[in-house]
Amino acid sequence: MDSPDPLFVGLLIALAAFFLFAYLLVRRTLLSLRKGYEDGQR
Repeated sequence: MDSPDPLFVGLLIALAAFFLFAYLLVRRTLLSLRKGYEDGQR
């Protein structure tokens, strides 16, 4: 078992970073949306 392909490892890291970024973006958007919705309820 030789070391994994650097290109594959780089792709994996890029994919993980992309998913993390997307998750943070979606979470921030949902939080601000919910806050705006609650402010609108008052």
